Amino acid sequence: MPGASGVNVEGSCEALCRTLVSQKGLQRETADISHSVLYTSLMGLLLVTDNECFLNAVVQCLSHTRGLRDYSLLMSYRDERFSKEEAKLMEAFSQVLSGLWDVNEGDTVVNPRQFYNIFKEAVPYFSGYSQQDAQEFLRFLLDKLHTEINRRPYVRRTGKEPEQTIARFRISEEAAAMWKKHLERDDSRIVDLFSGQLRSSLHCSVCSHSSNTFDVFCDLSLPIPKRSSAGEVTLRECLELFSQEEKLDKENSPMCERCNRHTECTKRLSIQRFPQVIVIHLNRFTTSRWSISKGTVYVSFPLTNLDLGRYGPVDSGPVLYDLYAICNHAGTVNMGHYTACCSDENGWCFYNDSSVTPVSENQLQTNQAYVLFYQRSNSTTAVRK
Repeated sequence: MPGASGVNVEGSCEALCRTLVSQKGLQRETADISHSVLYTSLMGLLLVTDNECFLNAVVQCLSHTRGLRDYSLLMSYRDERFSKEEAKLMEAFSQVLSGLWDVNEGDTVVNPRQFYNIFKEAVPYFSGYSQQDAQEFLRFLLDKLHTEINRRPYVRRTGKEPEQTIARFRISEEAAAMWKKHLERDDSRIVDLFSGQLRSSLHCSVCSHSSNTFDVFCDLSLPIPKRSSAGEVTLRECLELFSQEEKLDKENSPMCERCNRHTECTKRLSIQRFPQVIVIHLNRFTTSRWSISKGTVYVSFPLTNLDLGRYGPVDSGPVLYDLYAICNHAGTVNMGHYTACCSDENGWCFYNDSSVTPVSENQLQTNQAYVLFYQRSNSTTAVRK
């Protein structure tokens, strides 16, 4: 296990890989490390500084993302990456995961200092000692990892992107064309796991013209319905609020393609392409002109069989997800603390920096839940390309 001085990624990850391949007959491309008895996840993370618990919580959640963990520990990115950028952050991230899933079962705490220093070099916004947001850190981290392990060569974007000329096609064909275009530039293990496609539908109230735009997403940031009094809100209610039809006035609406002017219209969001891993951010923080406040509404969420099919195309059918990790935020905007709850084959554990304790399923649902990680459970039968 890495201590304060860390470990060498060559000596840990590669040794780990050799052990698994030789003893379990695993192949790099198809390995499922979680089924190996060599593994344990009961490892905590040291605090780099007092205000960096957000990093520990997010890393624990990502370390329990099976597809990313196995990919990192087997160092598959070395064989398929096309990016000219050195994979410094990916190597450091793999080193941390190697410590968390150490086959030698040595120390029980991993020091992520080197990983975080490399991250701050890439994203200086996170330098300093101020409070940081876990969801924001997750977005920056996944984006940077994707850039380093992108399977596509870098192509400089020149000028304005050409207008879409495929609106006359069926919605599914239009969405598929846009997704293919995205993969021509951005294709990595991060995209394989976390990327989905949102559809934004506009309907002009003047001429009844309808149009669609498609955007790639790596998480869904859901509003939390307001309650006049303290009461429970369900995740389904948050999803319904996110996807409900919204009326836009002339000042806030885009240009109608047919009217050729800004008109009143309606807008609705839906999921066109479902990712393998869907990250759901419960938007507890509200920004006003003068301050930021945090809501502590209790949001209940299913642990298994979260069905998102109703928020996708009409022919989606059931699209089921199982929860495997939660990033929690306790406290206030200025005095907060992040923890994580993660699941593996041995059950759920509560990760509070260097402390790791078992936790029961009935203890998972609290008003501190902030970011939920779900793995698609029926993806082999209904993956939308």
